[in-house]
Amino acid sequence: MKKQNLALISCLLFSSLSFAATDTGELKAGATLSELTEQYPVHWVSVEQVIQGLKSAPLNVGFDIDDTLLYSSPGFFHGKQKYSPESDDYLNKQEFWNEVSGGWDRFAIPKKSAIKLIKYHMERGDNIYFITGRPAPDNGKEDVTATLRDYFKIPEGKLNKVIFAGTDKDAKVKYIKNNGISVYYGDSDNDILDARKAGAEGIRVLRPLNSTNSPEPRNGQFGERVIINSQY
Repeated sequence: MKKQNLALISCLLFSSLSFAATDTGELKAGATLSELTEQYPVHWVSVEQVIQGLKSAPLNVGFDIDDTLLYSSPGFFHGKQKYSPESDDYLNKQEFWNEVSGGWDRFAIPKKSAIKLIKYHMERGDNIYFITGRPAPDNGKEDVTATLRDYFKIPEGKLNKVIFAGTDKDAKVKYIKNNGISVYYGDSDNDILDARKAGAEGIRVLRPLNSTNSPEPRNGQFGERVIINSQY
């Protein structure tokens, strides 16, 4: 009798394990994060398509920095904890801007899409400008230019100092226009609008999903070209 019971238990156990191993009827195909970004009616382009579609070199091109070239949220997160844990008041403190632009970008991560863009533009011989919406440090010390040089391997002879446009409305327009920039890359709505007001094409770079900068922008809402998989 004991042998029969053991045999029955073994049979039931084997059957349940086999069912668990083969019952995949509820599984879906799934999707990668990269595939998910392609679902909406947005004018998606790859980095390579952007570069191939440019006019003859050299061109003057511009880049926003935060969330466009760098995942710089670590510095902003630390600044919030240090100066205003319960609010975003830290963004109104000059001390924070002095610190974040004075060395904290060394804790930022250069985006892979940005590395490709900068590399291709340098190979074309284009002139690259960096225009950020950060207020300028009032102590005369900034490490952002050197950080970008090191992260993106820009030769000294091709390196332009970072332009701190500040936070005023349309702040970047005059710098885009005065430097003859024809293409400007940015993650925010204002980046796209400022580029257009200056007579340049604004190309959208995706903001990382875990950025401290919220709310998320509506990518492609102005009909602009959006670089696919540029969130990292």
